Amino acid sequence: MKLILAVIQPTKLEAVHEALQAIGVTRMTVADAMGFARQRGHAETYRGHEYETHLLRKVEVQIAVNDDFVEPTIRCLEEHARTSKDGHIGDGKVMVLPLDNAYQISDGLTGPGAV
Repeated sequence: MKLILAVIQPTKLEAVHEALQAIGVTRMTVADAMGFARQRGHAETYRGHEYETHLLRKVEVQIAVNDDFVEPTIRCLEEHARTSKDGHIGDGKVMVLPLDNAYQISDGLTGPGAV
């Protein structure tokens, strides 16, 4: 089992969600996030005053999958989270972490069946 963490643009969330459902990944958790990497923030104007913002709005998607779903899920995220054919800085990151066990609270199911 693996835990896939994807940090993506908020505008791509709906496309990613629909694409994941199409490949059979039907469970995920979504959280608002703020951060920066190579973008390093940008200047914005609010009521005529310009200010520098260093933390940019992103969305974190957390997906627990069994081993046979890891590669299809990553390919799906790479394809549908890009903002253009070639991609841009700030499109996001996908990280894969080992998941030792999972426990389903409602019925006590554990392991791959709980994912």
